[in-house]
Amino acid sequence: MIVLAFDTCLGAVSVAARWQSARGQRLSCDRFEARETGHAERLMPMIAEVMQEAGLAFGDLQRIAVTIGPGTFTGVRGAVAAARGLALASGLPVVGATSLAVMAHRADDLLGPRDGRLLAVAVDARRGTVYLQLFADASHYGGRPLLLAPADVVPLVAGRPATVVGSGAAAVADAILAAGGKAEAPLPDLQPHARSLALMAADLAPISPVRPLYLRPPDVKPQVDKSLSRAVSP
Repeated sequence: MIVLAFDTCLGAVSVAARWQSARGQRLSCDRFEARETGHAERLMPMIAEVMQEAGLAFGDLQRIAVTIGPGTFTGVRGAVAAARGLALASGLPVVGATSLAVMAHRADDLLGPRDGRLLAVAVDARRGTVYLQLFADASHYGGRPLLLAPADVVPLVAGRPATVVGSGAAAVADAILAAGGKAEAPLPDLQPHARSLALMAADLAPISPVRPLYLRPPDVKPQVDKSLSRAVSP
């Protein structure tokens, strides 16, 4: 299967292509850039660069994979909009995974066997909260993504030793330790990586239409025209 995968949900932009050679070898090409801004502007040029480097045309692709959130509002929206546009133009199926599931896959790749520990991906969502998803095994089909305070993670862990990764890992691990549990917090700078998403893509079911996963409303809302409000008020 020839897959194009990309992510712009959090603090990076990444794109990966994965395909099989004539000899049956699994080959891949990817790019990753940590960024604070400009995700949407960088995504399409990066897709073009990866496709060119891989020697692939869009007509060669068989599947598009995208992270659907949670993450920044503009980042999630930008990636999903790009996936929809490419699917519309090509007729290709789209698969999606949470940004947290892709991070879990990456963490397992970097850390190796868990030795029975629960994996928790925790991303700082500000306002004293984290985006959290728990993964009991290496399948990366975790529990439901949640938005909650670090202390509220403790009963979900249920006393099981936990490895917590991501920008919210320290706060969650501290809460678990304060409650008498066992936790470690490696990889605090972990981001989703399209390379992991490309590896997951073959096992994901197509989504139509693919939709963003927002766990909270956007921080910026359209301003209300007060003169219009007065005009329509009884």
